[in-house]
Amino acid sequence: MKTLRALAGVGVLTAASFLTTAAHAADTIKVGVLHSLSGTMAISETTLKDTVLMMVDELNKNGGLLGKKVEAVVVDPASDWPLFAEKARELLSKDQVDVIFGCWTSVSRKSVLPVVEELNGLLFYPVQYEGEESSRNVFYTGAAPNQQAIPAVEYLMNEEGVERWVLAGTDYVYPRTTNRILEAFLKSKGVSSEDIMISYTPFGHNDWQTIVGDIKKFAAAGKKTAVVSTINGDANVPFYKELANQGIRAEDIPVVAFSVGEEELAGIDTSDLVGHLAAWNYFQSVDNPVNAQFIKQWHAFIKDEKRVTNDPMEATAIGFQMWTQAVQQAGTTNVDAVRQAMYGQKVMAPSGFEAVMNTNHHLSKPVMIGEIQSNGQFEVVWQTEGPIKADAWSPFIPESAKLTADWTYPWVCGNCVEPRFGAKTN
Repeated sequence: MKTLRALAGVGVLTAASFLTTAAHAADTIKVGVLHSLSGTMAISETTLKDTVLMMVDELNKNGGLLGKKVEAVVVDPASDWPLFAEKARELLSKDQVDVIFGCWTSVSRKSVLPVVEELNGLLFYPVQYEGEESSRNVFYTGAAPNQQAIPAVEYLMNEEGVERWVLAGTDYVYPRTTNRILEAFLKSKGVSSEDIMISYTPFGHNDWQTIVGDIKKFAAAGKKTAVVSTINGDANVPFYKELANQGIRAEDIPVVAFSVGEEELAGIDTSDLVGHLAAWNYFQSVDNPVNAQFIKQWHAFIKDEKRVTNDPMEATAIGFQMWTQAVQQAGTTNVDAVRQAMYGQKVMAPSGFEAVMNTNHHLSKPVMIGEIQSNGQFEVVWQTEGPIKADAWSPFIPESAKLTADWTYPWVCGNCVEPRFGAKTN
């Protein structure tokens, strides 16, 4: 009898615990944070985790969302691409998050993609990428190639008179696809194959002596040469050090980077890198009231006046704010309702321009070329007059040029040739 009573008591406690947990969950909106906090990509991704936490903190200080507290659920996929998929599944199935902010590399995003599509999750991806993708479950708040890579190469052609090109990247999908687009673009401008050098290295590569030597030899042909860098992660530190070791100066062989921002430069002695370039949609150095407030908010949250801001942080903040606005507009965190409410969302961004979410799940945003300064910041030397709408599919890849991305009713099409009612993605 005592045993039965004891079991009954356990049952009552279990039921009470479940009801308490369920009630707590009903009063909480969960945000998944899927960024590498260890491994080769931690140098770049840890700051993005902190950015999401900052946005959550600010939201809760102002009453939360839909009258509920917002909770960040942070996981560490540890720069392990299959682990990204596992952690995404846990966030959606076990933790039941309402949205995920995460990934840096395209290989990590592509690992997560089938999971969010299967479980109808929502991923906000905040980093420049190669395009050639359109998913109804992903909003891409970083730059597409026509918002970074193509304008950067055009700048070097028109302003620097570059005729020979080194396309140097980490060996995975983003650099390879971006360089495929750039190679086609360069050839469309009359650049011959012999004036294009392409080089790939693995993640975490640290022995750059031979490759940098090859770049010097390639540049000795008498034509102005530039390096277009899609090198990612901590491999950038020894790469730039080797450039300095071999006496490569920006005025001789300029490097324009697509994955090096203020955060990456914080770990490098930039005295020998002054004049090298980066192409982004935002730099900390831009001077406007929105950016001043963004930097102030960041320093107050992180409690370190020396911590910098960068482009993927801005893209994260834009995505978070747009998602918040969409949830408020929809009156729910339901993915299908929020997705429809996302189209046309606008945010006055720290870049000083109004970012707009288009029906292809990409933003309209400005393009900026920044020059490295001795203090680790960038001076903006060129920018577009206004925001540029991202192309999900590149016109320089024949099989992509005919594709359209538009996820609004009645088209509902991410990669079809002619958008039409009921068209299906393949």
